[in-house]
Amino acid sequence: MSNKAVIEITGLSKAFVGKDKTVEALEDINLTINEGEIYGIIGMSGAGKSTLVRCMNYLEKPTTGTVVIDGKDLSKCSDKELREVRHKVSMIFQHFNLLMQRNVEDNVRFPLEIIGVKKEEAKKKVAELLEIVGLSDKAKSYPAQLSGGQKQRVAIARALATEPGILLCDEATSALDPSTTDSILKLLKEINERMKITIVMITHQMSVVEDICQKVAIIDNGRLVETGTVEEVFTRPATEVARKLVYQTGEEVLELNTNRCIRIVFDGGSSYEPVIANMVLECKVPVNIIFANTKDIDGQAFGQIVLQLPEDEVQAAKAIHYLRSRNLKVEELDGFNG
Repeated sequence: MSNKAVIEITGLSKAFVGKDKTVEALEDINLTINEGEIYGIIGMSGAGKSTLVRCMNYLEKPTTGTVVIDGKDLSKCSDKELREVRHKVSMIFQHFNLLMQRNVEDNVRFPLEIIGVKKEEAKKKVAELLEIVGLSDKAKSYPAQLSGGQKQRVAIARALATEPGILLCDEATSALDPSTTDSILKLLKEINERMKITIVMITHQMSVVEDICQKVAIIDNGRLVETGTVEEVFTRPATEVARKLVYQTGEEVLELNTNRCIRIVFDGGSSYEPVIANMVLECKVPVNIIFANTKDIDGQAFGQIVLQLPEDEVQAAKAIHYLRSRNLKVEELDGFNG
């Protein structure tokens, strides 16, 4: 990754004007995505995610605001210049969008035909791309003969054909089962590392952001409500929308009415140490887990656990001391005076 901005969105709004009413799909979006990042944009259904990604390459023209791709303001581009930009900004979709009458090889070749690449050069390029996505043996198969995961691999190979610098993924794993999703995310991560392609993941699935993204923006009702690194947003969500997405609950931990509670904040230690179990065993202190939401991101633990401690002051103090000795951040809740 570098600090060079490849996508700069400033003051972007998008309104859809209908016969009876106007729908404000996006309002005052400001976002910067740097070269080589895997950037997640997450929100609930109808939040405006897909409209935003379509505005990024001007498939939808913003009502106001600017989109700058690699230094080029798209609002000032001619039709020819816009086509050139789109060759460097590829998209993959939830439902693959393959040409059903064409075999795998011909689907991947299609964008090369559009830009006039010679037949032999295109053939060589297609073979390389199918090897990258693990489908060399499916070159002559048709989409109807493929699984969902294989179809998405064909779509990824096709998206890479024009050697883009940016790959926009609009709910690219939403139609796939969990194990297939994992394999597609692994492939995208390898492509990012191998080809240094910037990837923007549009998703409603928090697990996708956890698995692959370095930075995340949360969108709600057409507005960006929170941005930051995945670690920052997942360990310290600042807005109600972010907390609902991260914790998958509407409850606020600080509103618990249980006495003698502590919150343990995990912000990057090893996710493989059973620290609570070890504390109970070593200190002989019984605790009650009131709330827990931790996530494993690249072998590191992020999130929080709220524990109810024993009434006994000595036991409670022993538990807190043990946890702090493991370099954990321990916060006292609900007026606990241990």
